[in-house]
Amino acid sequence: MHQFDVLIIGSGLAGLTLALKIADDKKVCLICKRGLHDASSNWAQGGIAAVLTDDDSVEAHILDTLIAGAGLCDGEVTRQVVEHAKKLVEWLIEQGVPFTREDDDSGYHLTREGGHSHRRIIHAADATGHAVQTTLAEKVRVHPNITLLEEHIAVDLITSRKIAPSEAEGNGVCLGAYVLDNHSGKVITISADHTVLATGGAGKVYLYTTNPDVSTGDGIAMAWRAGCRVANMEFIQFHPTCLYHPQAKSFLISEAVRGEGGILKLPDGTRFMLDHDPRGELAPRDIVARAIDFEMKKRGIECVYLDITHKPADFILSHFPTIYRRCMELGIDITRQPIPVVPAAHYSCGGVMTDHTGNTDLPRLYAVGETACTGLHGANRLASNSLLECMVFGQAVADAIKSAPDYQKHALPDWDESRVTDADEEIIITHNWNELRRFMWNYVGIVRTNKRLTRAMHRIHLLRDEVHEFYSNFRISNNLIELRNLLQVAELIVTSAMARHESRGLHYSKDYPETAEVAIPTVLEPSNYYSILDQHHGNGELAHEPTLP
Repeated sequence: MHQFDVLIIGSGLAGLTLALKIADDKKVCLICKRGLHDASSNWAQGGIAAVLTDDDSVEAHILDTLIAGAGLCDGEVTRQVVEHAKKLVEWLIEQGVPFTREDDDSGYHLTREGGHSHRRIIHAADATGHAVQTTLAEKVRVHPNITLLEEHIAVDLITSRKIAPSEAEGNGVCLGAYVLDNHSGKVITISADHTVLATGGAGKVYLYTTNPDVSTGDGIAMAWRAGCRVANMEFIQFHPTCLYHPQAKSFLISEAVRGEGGILKLPDGTRFMLDHDPRGELAPRDIVARAIDFEMKKRGIECVYLDITHKPADFILSHFPTIYRRCMELGIDITRQPIPVVPAAHYSCGGVMTDHTGNTDLPRLYAVGETACTGLHGANRLASNSLLECMVFGQAVADAIKSAPDYQKHALPDWDESRVTDADEEIIITHNWNELRRFMWNYVGIVRTNKRLTRAMHRIHLLRDEVHEFYSNFRISNNLIELRNLLQVAELIVTSAMARHESRGLHYSKDYPETAEVAIPTVLEPSNYYSILDQHHGNGELAHEPTLP
């Protein structure tokens, strides 16, 4: 058994911020499934929203966030995040993050993104996440109080209820986690006074996503199995234009291409956006994504095309060098050929419910970043508020841990592999993963119907039964753990979507196209989950109460 003061599961901006904020006072273990840079934060192109100029205001940033959130933002949390933004951006500058400066070096260059009323996005060229991640990762690697375990994936949380069911009240408290070492294939036991879920989102539940491969909803699934509530899982943000190519691997085609005159076309060259919105290609992101989704489903096509070939080649090369270079690597000359694109799952606005300090329902367990549902994003995330939230709640959790009392140490049991054998057919995992991602894209994507959701839930439970049998009888692997978690998250997404009888923010239902007068969050609680499923499915066969530790 390994003993630490703080166990941080995940190495994105939320996890790195917390680690550096707490490591001078606590013994920290930071684990990540792959390398330290394999996190969604590293892929973030835009920047960090913060009020940094006199012509902007905290109140304006708050209002912009509330408008984007479509009535479901928590006002107090939104104020907390926005008011702390400037201080944490200054902290990043102190750490050495190379933000882009004005041409005359008079200050930092600020850009403006959709939904913002002012220029307030501080950035490092078009790769802000990479700049921030690289800077903080270097400091984490050399900090004497931080033990970094790469190629390690958390299997499940360890709770006092699991150790001594008769003595624990409710779900007990969190005591650490079981963690699979991908190098050795062995499961290790990590005991911690405080455990923090910073595992990112769940974009890999969909066929097309801008997320890295590690975004499999691990933290959400583990917290749910441990008895924590989750909220607003139906609100999945889709980016309209992701490069469609078998070797492209989640490459975004910036909205700036449309902003500079790019035209969306069908395979036969027909323009279609004006049939959906008078603003055409310059309509808001969710409208463009729904229009593309509609055309693909209606015509049975695999993608649409973004054409900017009518612009001079020099213009394209100077404005979009990164996109041009990446497309050329794949044999697409965007000065002569349209770009094949599809919408892609981009960000999960819901997650594990937390308070304003990052505490979950399970004592001594915290959630930060995209894993958490803090109340900031509501029904739709405002651009560039995600990296900001990571930092603000990383700081909040650090403060909460510092002020917490010391806890009694517990001897935790080792992982038991005495009744399992080596898997004989790993192809089952691959097949189920592919099936899940495809039907989630088709049935629980940008536009939803009751019929599609019911079909998706039926398939989820068929796959879940297969995976449960596999998990119970064979030694676990990284792929099996991720598939198990994705199926759990998929079930939560579908259940939440079924529960919302309206269209709001990122959730659009053809059966309920109107927006209700009162905005109510969707909160799922393990203890009454069966009744929720039964109520919204109207079909007892599909309702299975989850097994808690």
